[in-house]
Amino acid sequence: QVQLVESGGGLVQAGGSLRPSCAASGGTFDRYVMGWFRQAPGKERELVAAISRDGGRTYYADSVEGRFTIARDNAKNTGDLQMNSLKPEDTAVYYCAANVGSDVYIGVFEYDYWGQGTQVTVSS
Repeated sequence: QVQLVESGGGLVQAGGSLRPSCAASGGTFDRYVMGWFRQAPGKERELVAAISRDGGRTYYADSVEGRFTIARDNAKNTGDLQMNSLKPEDTAVYYCAANVGSDVYIGVFEYDYWGQGTQVTVSS
């Protein structure tokens, strides 16, 4: 069992940066793989990035490759998503997610534990 809480969303202009973070409690974070997803109104929740339990492997959606970087600090039970060169189409609620595993999971239904989400809004 693990609980996840996101923070660090906000409103920025196109080209700016944000760094949402995810704090985990109630479990040993290094037992879990981690991912970030986003969902815009009227659209399906989609993968942004995922990371293995030790941080050694990552996966990015084509739409964010080269602009976003996923990372984790198992000693602090935290993860974050560095988002650079933000575009209006990045506007969405961003969720962190976790599941017991050792590699990288990229599907919504491959995660059992979810945070409440944090709003990211990018203006043009």
